[in-house]
Amino acid sequence: MVDARALGFLLGFGLRTIRSMDAAGKLPRPLRISHSVRWSLSEIRDWIDAGAPDRETWTPLRAVRK
Repeated sequence: MVDARALGFLLGFGLRTIRSMDAAGKLPRPLRISHSVRWSLSEIRDWIDAGAPDRETWTPLRAVRK
């Protein structure tokens, strides 16, 4: 699991860009636990391999890829 800052580092974006991308639905849906927001690193890798589609496109693809 990675937080927004680590995800930004992995993707080459700043924290503000990651937050904007998440709000716009351009990233896979994160896991939210209390005030903590995390993304699964394996899901991020699969998402990148699939061409980094928006969340609406990724959600059904993710189910098929499992």
